[in-house]
Amino acid sequence: MQEDYLRALLFGLQDGIVSTTGVVVGISAGVSDKAIIILAALVAVSVEASSMAAGQYTSEKAVHQMDREGKHTDSLVVGAVIMFLAYLVGGSFSIIPTILIDQPLARVVAVASSFAGLFGIGYLKGVLVEGKPLRSAIELFIIGGFATVLGLIVGLVLKV
Repeated sequence: MQEDYLRALLFGLQDGIVSTTGVVVGISAGVSDKAIIILAALVAVSVEASSMAAGQYTSEKAVHQMDREGKHTDSLVVGAVIMFLAYLVGGSFSIIPTILIDQPLARVVAVASSFAGLFGIGYLKGVLVEGKPLRSAIELFIIGGFATVLGLIVGLVLKV
C-alpha cells in the first residue's frame, strides 16, 4: 500500500472514531431521546466523511501539482474513497452501540469501543511505521480520549 493510501486510511479511521464519538457522547449527555442521538450521529458521520474525502482529494491534488519529479503516483479518487470509507468505519465504533443499546449504557459501551479502536489503530500504526506499537497505541488512546472527554463536557454543560 502506498504511503498516501496508508495516511488516508489511518487518518480516516482515527478521525472517524474521535469525531463521531465526541458527537455521540456529547449529544447523549445533553439529550435523552435515542432517535435524536442516532440522527445526530448519522448526520455527523456522513457529512464529516464526505468532507474528509473532499479534503483528501484536494490536498493530495495540490501535492501532485507541486511534485515536479513525479514521485506521487497514487490515485486521487482512490485516496478519497479510502478516506471516506475509513471515516465511516471509524464512526461505527460509537454509532453501533448507540443503535443497539439503550442509554446510558450505550454511551459507556460507545466510549469503551472507541477507546479500544483507537488503541488498536495506534498499535497497528506502530507495527507498520515506527516499530513501537505500544507507544503508538497509548499516544492515540490519549489523544482520542481527550477529544471524547471534551465532547462529554460540552454535552453535560449545555444539556437541553
